[in-house]
Amino acid sequence: MNIGITVYPTYGGSGIVGSELGRELAERGHNVHFISSSLPTRLTELNERVHFHEVEMMNYPLFEHQPYDLALATKMATVARSEKLDLLHVHYAIPHSISAILARESIKEKRFVPVITTLHGTDITLVGADRSYLPITKYGLQQSNGVTAVSRFLKQATIETFDFDEIEVIPNFICPAHYQRIDESPLKTEFSPNGENLLTHVSNFRPVKRPVDCIEILAAVRNEVSNVKLLMVGDGPERAASEYRARQLNVAEFVHFVGKRENIADYLGISDVFLLPSELESFGLAALEAQACEVPVVATRIGGIPEVVIENETGFLSEVGNVQKMSENVVTLLSDEKMRRDFGRKARESAISRYSTKSIIPHYIEFYKKILNTASEPPA
Repeated sequence: MNIGITVYPTYGGSGIVGSELGRELAERGHNVHFISSSLPTRLTELNERVHFHEVEMMNYPLFEHQPYDLALATKMATVARSEKLDLLHVHYAIPHSISAILARESIKEKRFVPVITTLHGTDITLVGADRSYLPITKYGLQQSNGVTAVSRFLKQATIETFDFDEIEVIPNFICPAHYQRIDESPLKTEFSPNGENLLTHVSNFRPVKRPVDCIEILAAVRNEVSNVKLLMVGDGPERAASEYRARQLNVAEFVHFVGKRENIADYLGISDVFLLPSELESFGLAALEAQACEVPVVATRIGGIPEVVIENETGFLSEVGNVQKMSENVVTLLSDEKMRRDFGRKARESAISRYSTKSIIPHYIEFYKKILNTASEPPA
């Protein structure tokens, strides 16, 4: 198949999933054309089966805000015709699904290209649910030839918000070979020279991720277990607040803000406990990646996280903002090495058995085939 994929290239899990999906599809013999404003973060190399088409913006003083959605639609239409795409697969509803639908309609007399929209979370629960975007988001869902969601939670949220239930649940995934436990590495030597326990948090540091809670968890844990450090991987608007809170609680010397990193698995592989105190997660991709590295997860019991983290087997779950309980959970894991390793072993087993690329990528391919066999024209 010739598949067009559009993602937000630099932010959030949707870009990660979309770019890694394209890479996996290419390895299985499909041709993948990424159409985006810049090269997706996880797309490290192009080859004869992985192509990139940059959406170029026109600078015109009349436009206070450049119309990216129209430029994207134009590029989609151009690539669909020139590369004879079989379908357009867009990740994140706004504005990608609308741009894809516009592209499909603009060339349908020459070539009909079905549109598949994958929902990742805030495009439904936050942006799409806003009254200013709700009608156009619902239209995008209805006019897509196929819709997938990354969790059962997100499917139910979409049904409740948009009264739309024609959704296939295809969860996020990991490649077991890319995520593994690392007992010895230069990073381990750098951050844990004396055998310190390493807590890790990975996010885009938006307020919804509550990274400041991680600082408070570290401070509380250090009252019970002294040889603990915290790795904060990523960057975003809450980083400054997190750094300030670390200084307030006198734990700044035990926190490492390493910024954005492409080699996330290298940091997860040396970790002992993963922290995910978010107040909204439609899936929890970072938790899945941590579990694949045999790292137990201490997280909040919200959204799709309970689908990924098996409570009392691969991690512990708490209510949003309950820093005390999450701190106690961390202490429990750090104080019992056998429990922590058992949790880690079960975490990897769960990640591989339920979310391996070997099982999830074929699900996407079968969904593509179903849409191509049934979609010969836009939805009524």
